Amino acid sequence: MPVVHGVNLSPFVRKVRVALTEKGIAYELKPVLPASDEFEPMNPLKKIPVYEEDGFAVPGSSVIIAYLERRQPNPPLHPRDDRQFAQALFLEEYADTKLTDATLPFVVENVIKPKLLGGAPDLAALDTARAAQGPVFDYLESRLGTHTWAGIIGGRFSVADIAIGCPFVSLQQGGGVLDAARWPKLARYIRVLHSRPSFKGLIEEEAASLRG
Repeated sequence: MPVVHGVNLSPFVRKVRVALTEKGIAYELKPVLPASDEFEPMNPLKKIPVYEEDGFAVPGSSVIIAYLERRQPNPPLHPRDDRQFAQALFLEEYADTKLTDATLPFVVENVIKPKLLGGAPDLAALDTARAAQGPVFDYLESRLGTHTWAGIIGGRFSVADIAIGCPFVSLQQGGGVLDAARWPKLARYIRVLHSRPSFKGLIEEEAASLRG
């Protein structure tokens, strides 16, 4: 059985797990922390996740999903249309960088540090994340039309939706708020995304682990 190496609070591990669930691929999650020396042979960047299949290791969430698309094309997560494909890959990159920078600090500072590491939250890091949210959320709001609740690219679910949905789980876990009055389309879009079985199951699993 394939193995996903990583931890379930990581938005990048979550991204791969959602993709695997959407494709109906069974897998095992093997907890491993980033930056550990034993992890380096699988990924010299020492970052999670790594997907391992029959002894073959694939590092990096975007690379893993591209690999899965070649291994099991259906249901597709990359749009077939060339221009939509390019748009989806850009939004995936945007979510992995700008959106993650604006959301991940909430779960790191408000959950991981105090509950798991026994430390105090860095308030300056939270302020920086809040300041970043305005332009990032504005951009995503601008990309959403009335037909895109089922998918931000052409109204069809794709890797772009997975990549965008995952950081918002981190935001919610850390007590952050997506202001529905300011970003109504984005708030509705995230609600629809998170109601998908592939997201809903992981959100519930992670919530249970935090309660435990």
